[in-house]
Amino acid sequence: MASIRLAYLGGGSSRAAGTMAAFIHNHGARFAGSEVVLIDLDPGRLDIVHRISERMTSARGLDLRFRTTTDQREGLTDVDAVLSSYRPGGFEARVLDEKIPLAHGIIGQETQGPGGFFMALRSIHVLQGVLETLAQVAPRARIFNYTNPVNIVAQAATRHTDVPFTSFCEGTYDFPMELADAAGLDRSRIRARMVGLNHTTWSISSEYDGADDAMPAIREAWAAMEQRTDVRPADRRFVELAVTMDAIPAQYLRYYYFRGEMLAEMQAAATTRSQDIIAQVPDYWAHYAEQAEQADPELDPARSRGGIFELELALDAIDSYYNDLGLVLPVNAPNTGGALPGFDEDVVVENFARVDREGVHPEASPAIPRHVRGLIGQLAEYQYLAADAAWSGSRRDAIRALSSHPWMTEIRVAEAVYDEMAAAHAAYLPARLLR
Repeated sequence: MASIRLAYLGGGSSRAAGTMAAFIHNHGARFAGSEVVLIDLDPGRLDIVHRISERMTSARGLDLRFRTTTDQREGLTDVDAVLSSYRPGGFEARVLDEKIPLAHGIIGQETQGPGGFFMALRSIHVLQGVLETLAQVAPRARIFNYTNPVNIVAQAATRHTDVPFTSFCEGTYDFPMELADAAGLDRSRIRARMVGLNHTTWSISSEYDGADDAMPAIREAWAAMEQRTDVRPADRRFVELAVTMDAIPAQYLRYYYFRGEMLAEMQAAATTRSQDIIAQVPDYWAHYAEQAEQADPELDPARSRGGIFELELALDAIDSYYNDLGLVLPVNAPNTGGALPGFDEDVVVENFARVDREGVHPEASPAIPRHVRGLIGQLAEYQYLAADAAWSGSRRDAIRALSSHPWMTEIRVAEAVYDEMAAAHAAYLPARLLR
């Protein structure tokens, strides 16, 4: 059992209660004597997450301690690990990431295109301050990252620092199950190994109901649904894309292969995804406040962002590293040794790796199929340029990076979108990125 000090950057976020529930329920017994420092800007929300965590821990008789702080430097002092999950500007900034591109005829999305680009600029600007602080107060700390866009954030950190930094996303497990739902198949019977870039992965192997390949079952489902008129457009696109490309895609690839349809839907919608979340947030916190008063809090997934997750990859990785479990997990890390063919070794890819007390060890993987590799390769170049622009670039560097994205190749549009978004987010960006 490992006794560590873990800092949670974003410990007062709307996901924090569920993340702490997952840590306590799934990992707490292997971290006896450990301390979790919840760090955030909102002391009221920190207090609620703190009370939920302490009461869940007490109900299970675990030896864990929790404390809160709004002082980032104090919270990071002498930590062994940092769980990073923050959102500069909150969901209000995400609304801008979604709405401004739409006004220019470009998809507005949290991790893709100009929306994802500006979230990367904001997130990496904060990360640089965190890394400077860690160098002074916890130089041996490792970072386990959930802050979006996880691939670009990891690209910046691993390219420009020596801090052990790995990003995580559960999508590689979620996408096959979501495809099964769309196709009317049993989600409990599907498995797939997906690789590529975060949110733009493809399956390189799959199985369904004991068969070595899930694609025959998916093709059969598509044949039954193709001519039906009652199928949701989102489900139709997902299954059609899988059958056309003969591989299970990440959900986010719909924004590329059905870009016109997706743009029209988003422009016609009354609200964006972030506006929908903002409308739900007060009820999340009302529920958390109620549960913070219970002897053994239970989070209702319908009233929380998460609940007790069956799977939290960053926590699994923390457990595997500090307790030397040797778990094989999907990670976002540099392509060391060319483990995923077709990408440079310093490009962050999403691939499977063994995690033990010696670190993160990527496993050799088959290449992504050639007929889908071109798009992923272009997005890898964009990711690399975006990370460099965020880390030390100028406005001109940032426009060049943004223009390398598949949606943004009209330079005047790229410049107009960039300048409008930079002005809207100026409070969260370094001056070098502004006009």
